[in-house]
Amino acid sequence: MEVQEVLKIADDIVFAKTGKHLNHLQEGILRGTWQRQKYPEIAKTCYRSEAHVKKVAAKLWKLLSQTLGEDINQSNFRYTVERLQLSIVESNFGNYYAQIDNFSVCENKSHLSEIPNTEKPNQPLYNQTKPKERLDLSDAPEPNNGLSGIGKTALTLQLIPEIQHEFDYIIYRSLRNSPPLQTLQTDLIQFLCRGGAPVPAPAEERAPTGGLPLQYLRSHRCLIILDDIQTIFSSGQLAGNYQPGYENYGTFFKQIAESSHNSCLILLSWEKPREIAALEGENRPCKSLQLKGLGPEAQEIFREKGLAEPEKWSELIDLYRGNPLWLNIIATLIQDLFGGSVSEFLSYDTLFLGDLESLLEQQCDRLTEPEKQVISSLASEAAPVEISKISAHLELSPSALLQAVQSLGRRLLIEKVKQGQKTLFTLQPVLIEYLKNQH
Repeated sequence: MEVQEVLKIADDIVFAKTGKHLNHLQEGILRGTWQRQKYPEIAKTCYRSEAHVKKVAAKLWKLLSQTLGEDINQSNFRYTVERLQLSIVESNFGNYYAQIDNFSVCENKSHLSEIPNTEKPNQPLYNQTKPKERLDLSDAPEPNNGLSGIGKTALTLQLIPEIQHEFDYIIYRSLRNSPPLQTLQTDLIQFLCRGGAPVPAPAEERAPTGGLPLQYLRSHRCLIILDDIQTIFSSGQLAGNYQPGYENYGTFFKQIAESSHNSCLILLSWEKPREIAALEGENRPCKSLQLKGLGPEAQEIFREKGLAEPEKWSELIDLYRGNPLWLNIIATLIQDLFGGSVSEFLSYDTLFLGDLESLLEQQCDRLTEPEKQVISSLASEAAPVEISKISAHLELSPSALLQAVQSLGRRLLIEKVKQGQKTLFTLQPVLIEYLKNQH
């Protein structure tokens, strides 16, 4: 049997049992197993950790075992499939009927009358002509490892299995190495062509940069996910300003947002591109989701780290605003220095930063001088303040002040607090502590 035939049959079995098709990783596990690869090799091929691959594989083997009525695992999967009763009857038109135990599949229902009636009563037939999702997550990180910030990437990776059957193509790319736009677009076109999309003709409408033809996004429903967008923005300028040579990304984003097509673009970033900020709103083509910190569910991080005194955990969550990355770092520090005692950690007057300091330094080094003045002023305030009070302490023009506050908001470095009809501004405790340590 060819591996693609095995994947089709396995997909039908899984769909019949769960109502969901095989995802990208499950297909990779079955493909690798059929080709006699071990888990380390499969993990490398699928860009996942070996532990995560084993976890997903265990659930897959259990599902197949329950459905086929005998124990299935990596070592016997190929032998078992080849041994199971498998009959294939080909018509003159190349259609086939296949039966594995109590599961049957048929590629063309118009030829059912030519197929021996060997299935059990009420046995379902599954159509094998359904389109297969074309998915490329090779740039995506391990879902439980290496995720920066507050979980933008983690949330997106969890979303993909829920929506993947609504798209013809899904591709995830990280811009962490700051690829030129032409390089990214060439990569996208190559992926789409490998997936079966037609090679674009020279006359087809393209983005102003000469890259990805919009016809692709109109004739196919594509989901393009671009992570680490902040890497193409300049340091020392207001949020969302591009590095020299990367300004064409802004044109690219704007054209996709304003053009008529069937596709979607998800951008993940510490900073919001200016083009997106100008186009978002109710009944507008762009929407932004600013992720908030975790609530009580963040306690799971402390359980995994083996921290003591659960009654103190909510105070930790509040101090670090529920940011999963920050809480992981602090939980490790508490375990290393205080033997897991949260109360001992909290007994100190200062707010420990540990490895957080270097992360905050990376973000603050990107700020303009007016932005640095604004956050320094806010750090000195005991409570949230109005914008007019910030201006009273600084020698900034009204325009420079407003631009700085807006930019800091787009970087998610200031918090807005509603007090009646007024909007007040403040900083997160972690950032206040970092700024104090710089003096």
